[in-house]
Amino acid sequence: MRRRGASRVAVATLLGVNLVLPNRADPVAATGFVEAYPVTAAAMRAAGPPYADWVADGRRFLSFDRRGDGRAVEVLGDLADADRIAVLVPGVGSTLADFDRGLGGVARRAPAVQAGQLYRELRASEPSARVAVLAWLGYDPPDGVVTAAGGLSARRGAAALAGLLRELAARRPAATITLVGHSYGALVVSLAAADAPAQVTDVVSLGGVGAGVQRAGDLPGGRRFWAAEATTDWIRRVPPVRLLGLGFGRRPGDPAFGARGLPVDGVEGHDGYLAPGSATLVAVAAVVRDGVDADRVGDAR
Repeated sequence: MRRRGASRVAVATLLGVNLVLPNRADPVAATGFVEAYPVTAAAMRAAGPPYADWVADGRRFLSFDRRGDGRAVEVLGDLADADRIAVLVPGVGSTLADFDRGLGGVARRAPAVQAGQLYRELRASEPSARVAVLAWLGYDPPDGVVTAAGGLSARRGAAALAGLLRELAARRPAATITLVGHSYGALVVSLAAADAPAQVTDVVSLGGVGAGVQRAGDLPGGRRFWAAEATTDWIRRVPPVRLLGLGFGRRPGDPAFGARGLPVDGVEGHDGYLAPGSATLVAVAAVVRDGVDADRVGDAR
């Protein structure tokens, strides 16, 4: 009994969040291309508020599924004509109920809000740019530390994301795609990038817990790997270890990982990377838009 209790404490320390037992795993929903808009719109109207209201406001979704914790993939911009595409993947605890309002009702944590801020930054920095941003809640993130530490949700999420990336590459072969993962989402995008099409040129970790590799150079495909980790982010307290199959090894924000650094001026805590006024928001937009060199990205605007 004492050993079991110690193990739980160790796991909790690994991720720095409350101990929550895992939920039953749900199957991963498929995602289509822009032809899916009318189908998802009809499903969202039938679901009633608030989802019907989202459609009434003119928002567009590649997929929508209310089952379990729910899934949704929202598109900002003209995906059918985009030559720069960003896919934003959230982390632990994200659900359909929090897609717009954010975990705990904190808007800056909401995938839809973060994607909107990145899209607006891209448009403000280059109004003529043909860009699209996807808020991708296309997987079931872990609800708490036990399932998160094992990485099963990340592997399932990476498999689902890989399907979307193949579709994007087939439909927009001349486009470049940037994967942006926040917290546990950084692990999802890193795993998906390992076998992604060549159109995926950049991977961005924002307060990432891990990447599935110990060094940025170990990621297959020669993709650029960027990382931001604020000094006030609790993720810095996560030990860079794996213990009995739990944990994620070295964080992308650890200098020893070797990622290209992104500026973090103006970032507060774990959820402020894409907040208005943060240097990271400007830098991520520069990566999506230009894939600029590391020594220029902090002054991209």
